[in-house]
Amino acid sequence: MNTMSYKGYAARIEYSDEDECFIGHMAGIKDVIGFHADTVSELRAAFVEAVDDYLATCEKLGRAPQKPYSGKLMLRVPPDVHAHAAMMAKAHGKSLNQWAADLLMHAS
Repeated sequence: MNTMSYKGYAARIEYSDEDECFIGHMAGIKDVIGFHADTVSELRAAFVEAVDDYLATCEKLGRAPQKPYSGKLMLRVPPDVHAHAAMMAKAHGKSLNQWAADLLMHAS
């Protein structure tokens, strides 16, 4: 998985062959925040710095930082898919919510 996380924020990581460096972009918020570095450890430090700078800048400006996601997800699926998912959740001894969250957590 090409992601990093820190303080509830996640970043999508890519490698630029043209620039010969790693590039990260904050995911899940509308503000555009990017960072880059030559090594993974430097990239991690740049990500931490970017998040901390973002939070500090928001505080200075007196505005709330954007939050990545609320954790609430509404899905619309055909009734037969809903029924099958509910049956599978029950078979695994889980609520439909927990069963779906487990599947989504392990999806790649």
